[in-house]
Amino acid sequence: MTLPRSTPEEQGVSSAAVVRFVDALDENLHDVHSMMLVRGGKVVAEGWWAPYRSSHPHSLFSVSKSFVSTAVGFAVDEGLLTLDDAVVELLADDLPEVVSDNLAAMRVRHLLTMTSGHAVDTSSADSPLGDDWPRAILALPVEHAPGSTFVYNSGATYLLSVILQGVTGQRVLDYLTPRLFEPLGLSDATWEQCPRGFDVGGWGLSITTEDIAAFGETYLRDGVFDGRQVVPADWVRAATSWQVHNGDSADDNGQGYGFQFWRGRHNTYRADGAFGQFSIAMPDQNALLVMTAGVDSGARVLDTVWEHLLPVLTRQTPLAPDATGLAALTARLGTLSLALPDGADGSPTAARVSGSTYVLPKNTLDLESVTFDFGADATRLAVIDGHGSHEIVAGRGTWTEGHTSLLAPNDAEHAVPAAGPIAAAGAWADDDAYFATLYFTTTPFAVTLAFDFRGDEVTVNVERNVSFGPTQLLHTVARIEKINQE
Repeated sequence: MTLPRSTPEEQGVSSAAVVRFVDALDENLHDVHSMMLVRGGKVVAEGWWAPYRSSHPHSLFSVSKSFVSTAVGFAVDEGLLTLDDAVVELLADDLPEVVSDNLAAMRVRHLLTMTSGHAVDTSSADSPLGDDWPRAILALPVEHAPGSTFVYNSGATYLLSVILQGVTGQRVLDYLTPRLFEPLGLSDATWEQCPRGFDVGGWGLSITTEDIAAFGETYLRDGVFDGRQVVPADWVRAATSWQVHNGDSADDNGQGYGFQFWRGRHNTYRADGAFGQFSIAMPDQNALLVMTAGVDSGARVLDTVWEHLLPVLTRQTPLAPDATGLAALTARLGTLSLALPDGADGSPTAARVSGSTYVLPKNTLDLESVTFDFGADATRLAVIDGHGSHEIVAGRGTWTEGHTSLLAPNDAEHAVPAAGPIAAAGAWADDDAYFATLYFTTTPFAVTLAFDFRGDEVTVNVERNVSFGPTQLLHTVARIEKINQE
């Protein structure tokens, strides 16, 4: 099922104002991947920045948490669970030998509100989780009394996923399918799993932009979608309301926290994922904004929304039709694109190094060698790493789509990255320096490979657009092994 469409003016929004908002996104942010604005239950503007497309699912990161919250709401409504159930009783088979008083006091509501009592995010603790995440997390210290302290904790959401599978007998993904995904018309959703087969919960869900919008609209309408009560209304109101204090800052991270939803400024609430994944509900404006991205500051996204979009959503009655403005908006949204590599199409160095293989010293990315083939319309990079051979085709002045596991983002420890869709393009920065950018088009991530050729050596630099750690992944010098083997 798709959401109904409307012109902005029919829903009281100026097309020209939406153009200005899109311009602000491009000016203030890098790597916005998609945007969908819903007003009065109808999509009034939508766009995808090439090489991203509407059909692409996108990694949601912590937006996934709001879906886990919804699953808890269903389980509570069906009498399978209560918010006051003790975690130690629900996860009795995974407890440490000694159960602390704080662990014994932990309840489901504490996991929902990020007040489990842990001092750190238990999914990113110094101790690795290994192959048994529930036991590893439950064995960690619970430093504070549950309910006393807010600490953002993806491990808490993961424990909710484990609890849900225990009380329902199903993965969260499968439990939600007939209750939420099918009524909303969502198909092909996927969710990453831990080594024991539990959905990771706090992250790992991938769906399309319009799927996110259908979910956000359901919450904005008190759980109703297409005339049907899908999510219990009481749960919607509780989950999106202020439940706990989450800080004293005046920005959007200090406005309170609900059940796996953030409260925001201007009486808003949101599902919020790392690197710019958002479902922002604006009840007073009868509006919803969904975005996917690969940005390094979610706060800057929200600031841009409040400055450039919120003020144009005050009118609740239709505007006069604006054919010129609508045409300009349609054209703007139809030509969105991430910036292609900026440089020359060719270089005299290309002929010298094309066909040459360079061997890399031992490195943290396990890259072994790279062979270059500079063609008229594209560059082919044949790369060998510890997992095998990979070919990357980087278009010249255009994105070239492909499929690879080379340098693919991967959260699982010691696991081989799964192959996924990419789009790549490259250019010469100067006569000796070539670079290619690879977008992993179902994720927020992009990797730029830069090669600076000097004599029989090439300096290799690998950087990622966003990361939970350093964005520079590699800087090394490779030496030529084979020259122009053709």
